[in-house]
Amino acid sequence: MSTVLVKDKITLSDLQKAKEDYGDYVKVTADVERKKIVIGGQWHADGERLLIQNGSKQSDIWGGGINLITNQVETFALINLKPSENNNSQEILEPKTREKFIKIVKEKFNL
Repeated sequence: MSTVLVKDKITLSDLQKAKEDYGDYVKVTADVERKKIVIGGQWHADGERLLIQNGSKQSDIWGGGINLITNQVETFALINLKPSENNNSQEILEPKTREKFIKIVKEKFNL
């Protein structure tokens, strides 16, 4: 499996493993409250499962990705469909949650 649970900052080894599935586009699954992320994998659900196994709550987990060429962070993933959180879209709709997600990704990728 090419998913990597990131402890602090992303290492070169983490990045190489995460790029196995989609090359210069890396999926990111983040716990926006605990500031933990999983990078890589074919499905955000794989990252979500790994975060839950490590103590995260599903309601705090959101998905997106990063284009490593442009450093653009995206906030679009199937796991973002959360009617119970009033998020009826694959996009992270709540501005504060979207902001947290983007900030965490930028911090972990050292952007």
